[in-house]
Amino acid sequence: MTKTLSKAWITAGKTALLAVGLFSASVSFGLDTPEGRVILTVSGNISETNADDTAVFDYAMLEALESHTTVTSTPWHDQQMTFKGPLARVLLDTLGAEGDTVRAIALNDYEVSIPVEDLLEYDVILATHANGNPMSVREHGPIFVIYPYDEHPELNRETIYARSAWQVNRLIID
Repeated sequence: MTKTLSKAWITAGKTALLAVGLFSASVSFGLDTPEGRVILTVSGNISETNADDTAVFDYAMLEALESHTTVTSTPWHDQQMTFKGPLARVLLDTLGAEGDTVRAIALNDYEVSIPVEDLLEYDVILATHANGNPMSVREHGPIFVIYPYDEHPELNRETIYARSAWQVNRLIID
């Protein structure tokens, strides 16, 4: 009798653990809800969302992601600049993104496809600050896709410059 009872409890325990495991795997607590003005909307093949099937971010939410600073020259500035913002690959990881490309879309509807491979190989940032100041729309904000040009000379070419979209407010993961 004890052996049968023990087997029953073990079976029930395994079933309960399996149910808890399945429940926790299927429940997503998602991202925080933005408290400030939304500056970035991410859609496409992502598993973490906070607004229907998209992920929306305000400045505070982007700043809460692992930040990175890049000091580099660009074709658009007369001097070396210091850019700060989350690493693009950290954002993708945070959202459970899966895909081969990220389409970056600017306020003026300029759109460019960025290979995810670039974001994994290089410290590409979604810059929200330049020289210590938040970037306004007038200064290429709210988000400027910045590659570490000075660290990797192979990035100094037109193809990569075209991927460095500014005034970005949308990303689509394909």
